[in-house]
Amino acid sequence: MAAETHAHGTYPDPSAPASPPRDLVVRAAVEQGLLDSEPVVCLLDAAGIRASAAALNGAFAAAVAPGTPVLHAFAVKAAPLVPVLRLLADAGIGCEVASPGELALARAAGVPAERIVLDSPAKTEAELREALALGVAVNADNRQELERLDALVAAAPTASPLGVRINPQTGAGTIDALSTATATSKFGIALRDPGAREWLVRAYVRRPWLTRLHTHSGSQGVPLALIAEGVRELHALAEEINAAAGRRQVDTLDIGGGLPVNFASDAHTPTYGQYARALREAVPALFDGSYGLVTEFGRSLLAKHGTVLTRVEYTKVTGGRPIAVTHAGVQLATRTVYAPAAWPLRILPYDAKGAPKDGPPVAQDVAGPACFAGDLLATARELPELAPGDVLAVPDTGAYFFTAHYGYNSLPRPAVHGFTAGPDGGVRFTLARPAQSAAALVAEAGGALRDALLQPPL
Repeated sequence: MAAETHAHGTYPDPSAPASPPRDLVVRAAVEQGLLDSEPVVCLLDAAGIRASAAALNGAFAAAVAPGTPVLHAFAVKAAPLVPVLRLLADAGIGCEVASPGELALARAAGVPAERIVLDSPAKTEAELREALALGVAVNADNRQELERLDALVAAAPTASPLGVRINPQTGAGTIDALSTATATSKFGIALRDPGAREWLVRAYVRRPWLTRLHTHSGSQGVPLALIAEGVRELHALAEEINAAAGRRQVDTLDIGGGLPVNFASDAHTPTYGQYARALREAVPALFDGSYGLVTEFGRSLLAKHGTVLTRVEYTKVTGGRPIAVTHAGVQLATRTVYAPAAWPLRILPYDAKGAPKDGPPVAQDVAGPACFAGDLLATARELPELAPGDVLAVPDTGAYFFTAHYGYNSLPRPAVHGFTAGPDGGVRFTLARPAQSAAALVAEAGGALRDALLQPPL
């Protein structure tokens, strides 16, 4: 695949292969037997992921002053799969990690330490020591963590860029649980609390090794203007710190991620270009080259490129309501099941051979396999009347859905297949994560320790 190298990463040129049409992908998955042995599979569009990475790189390359260092670090929690991280790394994207497990995944994908950022509100001393030994960038979340870093930095030199996360307290979006910049958010040092700003300035002046400043004010349900307001507060604080220090101590701003995703249609909106323009309008100096930039996008890079495919196992009518029972539910779409108003998903119907299904719309529930009544992907959804054997596609699930499995009822993790367009115009599938076996489930549930609790008490 042809690629161009830019100061901000390597990404495909416009002549790179495009994603195959969804209907073609569904039919190919059925014809190639992906649903023969498993009643649910998950698909990732490799070309689409590359295109999103290119769009992000391109939007910032067009916005920043020449020579400005920019690191786009993918939020691993959005899709913690090593092949995905490897694909993104090949497209010029690093990793933002928030646990030892996510750091291990990034390293397994071959992402170099200088392209990894560690963020977490609960880092242990061992996690911090490992990050500093590797040279991974670290953003301290709170005063106590900063004191812990004091001791670690004094004990051993490190190449890690170090910073502090602030909470600009600029307000919530439409989903309270995802809003990180509220007055009482658990993340970062609250900038508007009494005395906090003054303390932060002093903390930086006393620690010349603090060279970064971090915030993350975006997420699903947060409008661009509110995200930009948080970044404006970050930039203003950096300017204040550097003025107090009498030098350019803070040289990099980590502006987080959280670009919302459109789940209502196939349109990719808002775009990274719109995001960059919103930042330019709110913080004109952000892109002038005074500061290096780090971003931490997750959902917006992956969501539109994932699709769940599942067979309809049974259909029935209860209380006059048709119900289609499938194998895709809370284990794959946890947020949709528990908060359907905030996380609605589209349901696209196909017949048993993978052809789009037509017919008069009928209000139907689409149910998952878990043993509780609320395990529903959709309620009273207008679809052609479904029948056993039909295939349902659930798009926009590439981030935080099937990539982050929820083990209710010990339902196994399904297989994940990447797909690309073949040279003959067909669809080629590549296994990215195998389906979890019953033996693996038993092992994970302590199968080797079967008799451990039969020992008499001491």
